[in-house]
Amino acid sequence: MVLFGGSSGAVSPFDPMTLNAKGSLFLTRPKLNDHIVTREELESRANDVFNLIVSGKLKLRIEHTYPLAEAARAHRELEARKTTGKLLLLP
Repeated sequence: MVLFGGSSGAVSPFDPMTLNAKGSLFLTRPKLNDHIVTREELESRANDVFNLIVSGKLKLRIEHTYPLAEAARAHRELEARKTTGKLLLLP
């Protein structure tokens, strides 16, 4: 399991032997700066992602769009877990 970000809050303490008992499972908690060190590397990787989107190989699911004036509503719905996918704020 990879824990990236903590939108649900901190992970409760658990016994690491549980992972072994369930089949040699492992948990990692990466952070971005361990994988992308320089600005040039960040730009290169971001361009790779954008190129996949443009080519159609990576599909983005846009769940909701909101007028910018309703940004507070979008945040409330996101925080209340009433949304999935991407939310866009439009000018």
